[in-house]
Amino acid sequence: MSKEIIHTGNAASPLGAYPHARRVGNLLFLSGIGSRNALDNSIPGLEQDKQGNIIKYDIEAECRAVFKNVKEVLEASGSKWENIIDVTVFLTHMKEDFPIYNRIYEEYFKSVQACRTTVEVKSLPTPIAIELKIIAVIE
Repeated sequence: MSKEIIHTGNAASPLGAYPHARRVGNLLFLSGIGSRNALDNSIPGLEQDKQGNIIKYDIEAECRAVFKNVKEVLEASGSKWENIIDVTVFLTHMKEDFPIYNRIYEEYFKSVQACRTTVEVKSLPTPIAIELKIIAVIE
């Protein structure tokens, strides 16, 4: 059974000793994917003060960026958006961000109909507001 490890330069680099994705048979498991830009690690819509405290963030821009990063990893792995079967979403501000995230999610996932779990977390490893964990198939 194939156990391929996948890295791509088209999505932000992992923050530790893990790949972007791992293929096991015809299943593809993506590591947590955030909204950081692959070129410069910037976070769309994020403004911080000199101490690193978040002044402002844009959940819509982050959602679109994280979905782009997921798509890049899927394509680098030989899969595609339509092959997503399970999504776990981590939000840092559920009450404020869920309605916006849910609207944008529908734009991207309406025809995919993947299973989904959304949870609130206190924080993520970088000052991002959203992270996705994906399982997809490779045909």
